[in-house]
Parts: sequence; C-alpha cells; structure tokens
Amino acid sequence: MTPSAAATDGTFQTSTSHLHTSTGGSAAGQAADGRPGLPADHPLKDGRTADSPLITAYRGGTPSRRPVWFMRQAGRSLPEYLKVREGVAMLDSCLRPELAAEITLQPVRRHDVDAAIFFSDIVIPLKLAGVGVDIVPGVGPVLDRPVRTAADVAALPQLTWEALEPIREAVRLTVAELGSTPLIGFAGAPFTLAAYMVEGKPSRDHLGPRTMMHADPDTWTALANWAADASGMFLRAQLEAGASAAQLFDSWAGSLGLADYQRFVAPASARALDHVRHLGAPLVHFGTGTSELLVAMHDVGVDVVGVDYRLPLDEANRRLGGMVPLQGNIDPALLSAPWEVLEAHVREVLAAGASAPGHVVNLGHGVPPETDPTVLTRVVELIHSISPE
Repeated sequence: MTPSAAATDGTFQTSTSHLHTSTGGSAAGQAADGRPGLPADHPLKDGRTADSPLITAYRGGTPSRRPVWFMRQAGRSLPEYLKVREGVAMLDSCLRPELAAEITLQPVRRHDVDAAIFFSDIVIPLKLAGVGVDIVPGVGPVLDRPVRTAADVAALPQLTWEALEPIREAVRLTVAELGSTPLIGFAGAPFTLAAYMVEGKPSRDHLGPRTMMHADPDTWTALANWAADASGMFLRAQLEAGASAAQLFDSWAGSLGLADYQRFVAPASARALDHVRHLGAPLVHFGTGTSELLVAMHDVGVDVVGVDYRLPLDEANRRLGGMVPLQGNIDPALLSAPWEVLEAHVREVLAAGASAPGHVVNLGHGVPPETDPTVLTRVVELIHSISPE
C-alpha cells in the first residue's frame, strides 16, 4: 500500500477528522460524511448488541450488569484452545475461519464474559499483504526481511480488500453464534507494527524505530502510514462483518516519551482509525506502559481508553478530565495469588473505576498462559455479583 493511500476501496480518505463520536450513521446505514455505514443487519443496528452491558458502558451509560472481558481470553490458558490448536501453526489458525471462530467463542462459553475478542494476531495484516512474517515459538513475530530504508518501504506490497476475506468470514461465523454478546475487533497500532517491521523481531528497547523517527523522519512517516492503512483495513473488515466495537492495541508505545508519541505516532494511529470512524462503533485505545500518554492516546479520536495495571483507574480518570469511559485494569500477576488477595484487588479496581463515566472491567494486560481458567470464571462471577452504580 502506498503511504498516501488511506482508503481500502480505491478512494482517497483523509486523516484529518480525528474527533470520533459514537452516534454512527443513520438508520439507513449512511455516515454523516456520505460513506456507507454499518449494514441494517449488523448487530449494532438490528438490536442484538446495541444495549448490551459492554456497549452501554463504552458509551458512558449504566449497564444492566458490570461488563467484563479479558485481553487474550481466547488463547493459551484454555485446555480446549490447546486441543483445537494441536498441529496448527499460529498464523494458520488465525486464517482458518471456522477455527478462528471456534477459538473466539471458547471463553464466552466457559467464563460468561460480556464480549468476545476476535482471535487473530497483530501481524495478520502483514501476512495477508504478502510480507514475509511468522510467529516463532518462544520468540514472537519474526520478519523474513526487516524494513529499514526508503526503498524497503517503497517495495512493501499492497494489502487488498480481497485478501481480508478469511477475516470477514471468521467474524461472520463468530457473530452468528454470539447472539446478544458483542464481538470486539482489534488491530495492532501502527507504531507497534512498524516497530516489529524495523527490528525484524521483538525488541526490548525499540531503538531501531526510535532512531528512524529522528534520523530519517520521511521514511518513518511512510512506514507508519503503511502500517496505519493495513491496521485500518483490518479493523474495517472486522467491523463491517459484524464486530460491535474495535480496539487499537499499542504494545510498545510505552517505550516513547510524550513528545515523540505526539509527533511521530499519534498521526498514524489517527490515520488507522480514520478507516472506521464513519461506522459509528465504539473505539478503544490501549497500550502498555502508557500512563504518561493517556491523554494523547485519547486525542487520536477514541471513545474509550484502556489502562494497564500500573496506574489506578481513579488517577487515569483524573488525567482524562473525568470525561472518558475506561477499560481495565486488574493486575494479571494477581490471578495466581490467593483468592482473598485477588478478590480484594478486584474490588479495589471496581471502586476506582466507578469514578469514570463508564467502566469495562478487564486486565491491565493479557491473560498469562499459566492462568487457571477456573480463576477467571470466578472473577467474572464476582464482578457480575456486584451491582453497577
């Protein structure tokens, strides 16, 4: 995809309208800017999920029960996941629609969580575009060839709308089984994708992309825009196929200072979200180690900000002016603590989250693979037993 091409259907789409509202298009499926909105049979439009606890909380309302879901709930902590994944490589499992749908549904059946999170991987858009990438066990995403020069960026293949059909099909299969439970789509934020592309593999300090921002800002901007458009297309495919909300996940933004984030990263994150603003689904932005970036992350134009375990939710709410629904932020480390310790912590999180105009309970990062699934089920039962305020 060329750095200037922000649309997914051949039309040019600007990245200037970053202020997002949740009102969406008209009942006829038309957005305010004239682009097609969600179809009439979409779960947000036909009544299946619009009044669900998750969507109500995302929109700042009072839900019928406290909504909770967990990042990485569909994955290695579940024995049924390990069984269906036997002999199937990670990226292959993401691209088999029936398998991806089954994995997405597993934690909803087991835990009674208030949302499914689409089972995929942030590098799937790269894979579908034709970039050589794989998930190496024990390492993470590894590219065949890092992207470090202007020529490397110019040579990147285009992600096509047609290539995303396995994603749309997996979402359709999932939504058909979920009923009134919303599906959350997700994508890796442009900085995280670009960081992997520059380093060629996971990195502790992300020196490569951080250096490129300052040493070769034009190349960095071109790469970040490519990643933004790939992520935006990935989000749009999920939302149009039936997801009721979407989360932009910035794993590595915490390695940046505020000035660098605002100058080199926020514009690309806003550009990614420009692909889906007109659809009117709630948009969530989450990053790890991003306590000092929360306001800037909200300012790219989202409805909800996810908070990791490092910052209490009442302090996050204060920093965001008391105007933004929050998501989070149980410490994953406490999932293996004695129940009385975990229960007290969960209650503290709920009390802190009550200060925000809306609160969706989640972890402050993903479910650790060694987590006992029965503990997650018990946490969900506890949260649902406490009336929303």
